[in-house]
Amino acid sequence: MLNKLARKMKSDPVEQTLPDQDAPVPAHIAIIMDGNGRWAKQRGLPRIAGHREGMNVIRTIVRSANKIGVDTLTLYAFSTENWKRPKTEVDFLMRLPERFLSMELPVLMEENVIVRITGSKERLPEYTRRAVEEAVTKTADNTGLILNFALNYGARNEIMEAFEHIYEDVEKGHLRKEDISESVVSDYLMTNGLTEPDLLIRTSGEIRLSNFMLWQLAYSEFWFTEVLWPDFKEQHLLEAVQSYQNRQRRYGGV
Repeated sequence: MLNKLARKMKSDPVEQTLPDQDAPVPAHIAIIMDGNGRWAKQRGLPRIAGHREGMNVIRTIVRSANKIGVDTLTLYAFSTENWKRPKTEVDFLMRLPERFLSMELPVLMEENVIVRITGSKERLPEYTRRAVEEAVTKTADNTGLILNFALNYGARNEIMEAFEHIYEDVEKGHLRKEDISESVVSDYLMTNGLTEPDLLIRTSGEIRLSNFMLWQLAYSEFWFTEVLWPDFKEQHLLEAVQSYQNRQRRYGGV
């Protein structure tokens, strides 16, 4: 698979960033897609133009991740804090899942991709819920890459809800306090059933987590880039993967 990719990119000047074929590709990559607004501002365009261009980048990165053998790709699409943005921008962002999935669903089906949503459906407009639920249902029997959109997602809220549900199950006798472990807590999170990210990528030069997967990223490798999300290309993904492959993950050991 990577041999085909190498041939395809033979003339690419960033060929040296191709992943090592003898080293493992991160099974789960999570991306904080940042910089759409700044990309638009630099060009004298409205912020929504940056979000539109960012949606086109998603198409490229999903295909690239699938091509090199990534099992799960989580994209931070809309946070619980993003509701604070101007209404016109929020309304546009809420339309993006519908637009993206209406165009890409046939291709996702063809490429055996599974669509999953992590986040609260509360506050989501009906058209947004309908679009994502249709994609989740139609791709449920696929067996390839899991494309997980973090939509109306906030990690602190996720953890609080998890402990509320744990408390309720302890009160009802469904769970004993002495049986609560890290793996049990993970089962109560919105990401239950998914592996924890091996690699986190954040674009636009910001170096923070922004309330994203605080529990799940405990032992992930981080890769930050100054590149704004609308300018993020396959070569940048490959560079991040190569950086991951050159690291030694010790999980607190030696």
